Amino acid sequence: MSTPDADGLLAEQLLRLTRRVHRIQKRHLEGSELGITPAQSRLLRVLAQYGAPPSMADLARHLEVVPRAVTTLVDGLESRGSVRRAPDPGNRRVIRIEITDDGRQALKELRRARRVAAEEILAPLSDRQREVLGGLLSALLDDPDVPPGAPARCGPAEAPATGQQHART
Repeated sequence: MSTPDADGLLAEQLLRLTRRVHRIQKRHLEGSELGITPAQSRLLRVLAQYGAPPSMADLARHLEVVPRAVTTLVDGLESRGSVRRAPDPGNRRVIRIEITDDGRQALKELRRARRVAAEEILAPLSDRQREVLGGLLSALLDDPDVPPGAPARCGPAEAPATGQQHART
């Protein structure tokens, strides 16, 4: 008789939870009328973490995508007025990406949609269970003080907006 693969089961549960989070977030994004895709949302969140406008190459590195993918995301956000391209004053070949006031407003709406999605997912858990889950997830993250997709070193003026912090266990 074989024993169940506990690590395999955990891996499957994590993948299923990730897919559920994405589905719920996508549903809330579609309902928000922002017209922003989950990938564009991620780019806005990362962009907001920088103290100074990053280059396209910086964004590609932090998003772990090819530069062409960043170009497509920026094109879509720029057409909505959420970001703008700006020349680098020190190197005319480099383009910096700035978040606009409209982009900051969209980011507020996106954060609200993410909180609603998180509340929906976490609804069955007690406060203590949420605290334990937060500690466990923090222990699994590469850098628990930095939100996923954000630059690892933002600078002191740009502390990540992560909400409630959980103690590591």
